[in-house]
Amino acid sequence: MATRVIPPRILNNLRHKTTTTAANKSFNAVHSSLSPAAVAPSSLLEKPPSAPAPAAPPSILNLEDAEKLFSAVPTTKLLRTSAVLHATAVEPMVDLGMWAMRSKIFQKGMMKDIVMGLTRRTFYENFCAGEDAVSAGRSISSLNDAGLRGMLVYGVEDAHDNDGCDRNLHGFLHTVDVSRSLPPSSVSFVIVKITAICPMALLERISDLLRWQQKDPSFILPWKQDSLPIFSESSPLYHTQKRPEPLTPEEESDLELANQRLLELCQKCAQGNIPLLVDAEHTTVQPAIDYFTYSSAIKHNNAENPIVFGTIQTYLKDAKERLLLTIEAADKMGVPMGFKLVRGAYMSTESRLAESLGYASPIHNTIQDTHNCFNDCSSFLLEKIANGPGSVVLATHNIESGKLAAAKAHELGIGKVNHRLEFAQLYGMSDALSFSLSNAGFQVSKYMPFGPVEMVMPYLLRRAEENRGLLAASGFDRQLIRKELGRRLKAVF
Repeated sequence: MATRVIPPRILNNLRHKTTTTAANKSFNAVHSSLSPAAVAPSSLLEKPPSAPAPAAPPSILNLEDAEKLFSAVPTTKLLRTSAVLHATAVEPMVDLGMWAMRSKIFQKGMMKDIVMGLTRRTFYENFCAGEDAVSAGRSISSLNDAGLRGMLVYGVEDAHDNDGCDRNLHGFLHTVDVSRSLPPSSVSFVIVKITAICPMALLERISDLLRWQQKDPSFILPWKQDSLPIFSESSPLYHTQKRPEPLTPEEESDLELANQRLLELCQKCAQGNIPLLVDAEHTTVQPAIDYFTYSSAIKHNNAENPIVFGTIQTYLKDAKERLLLTIEAADKMGVPMGFKLVRGAYMSTESRLAESLGYASPIHNTIQDTHNCFNDCSSFLLEKIANGPGSVVLATHNIESGKLAAAKAHELGIGKVNHRLEFAQLYGMSDALSFSLSNAGFQVSKYMPFGPVEMVMPYLLRRAEENRGLLAASGFDRQLIRKELGRRLKAVF
């Protein structure tokens, strides 16, 4: 696929841009916010205390009819889901499970077999799609029968050398092949983790160099390709305490290999017309991930529907500003952008790091601030795709955010199997929200990691550790599942 040629005049205007004035105007142009506690037009970050909260729009989702919501789910799967969700809602149970999976006592011999067997039959089967891409394809077929789609996630995370990166690339390419072999549109996205195709140490080095260039625009990075704004004025830069050394020739060679891996994956996705969604990570390496994502988007997003999607974590205080700057720059370049909005999964990691360096956490101070940020960014992006090119994935387990986004999309005439809007939830979680959105006519996907239990274990541990609140808050689904299981039991007897 040919590389988009960007006029130098536009590139010069966009490089190193950090001001947020124009971005504020773009955001404030949104007519109505999704957030029940919306920001006032004069502010991106906080709502004046005196501003009244608008009334919530009427919901177009039916979340009460458990029989209809779970009509496509076998009783055996409902029973397992109920058991797993109840277990993960008990924090001591989560602590015990995490200890067992990490303990050296259970990493060899019979004890390992017992732990792996229990994990496979419980958490793994509930939250993962299978041991390989073929079995994941079968899981997606079952989802399709229930009216949902799948986001295929090859379940590797961090790589530390080029050999590991090459092996991981092969797995991602095979995932695209399997996706193409399934019925059209049954796979909505293939997910890639840049941490799996570029060595972690190099991602940390690139992030340091990008942060320093943000501090000092005269700092030249000769290897840097055309990209979009990565930072805003409020972005945390405390990770990089001193001027980093330039990349060594060996590091530049490794960077070129990483660029080639991502290029090959993007080209394969473009050929198969399957969007590639880049997952977000912790802020230590996120600048490098955004750099890879945006430079790839410039090359490959040359039609109305993006091929390369980025991820915005709205629990970060600078999320809105960065999103707006990136959208504004992409609009000037004529590059249609796709974004997945999430809240974020590294809260404890981020807070500990900031505290250790003597800085405030980059995470919003309250959960409501995070909800507001997600809803406001969601509203802004829905307005964007209603009036022009681009796409958005709203990845949320929050019932209110789902209701608000559905109402906003309905108001704008988006959705109803619109290819520019996708809702998403994790496989094995928030099924009631998934089915209610699907029943209302929206496209809905499940995030489906796959791979051998040992390989996917870091994913399972991270889900358990970083999503304690989410797992404990799964009471809505647990209640509806109990209601439906009770109804089925009465029907039998």
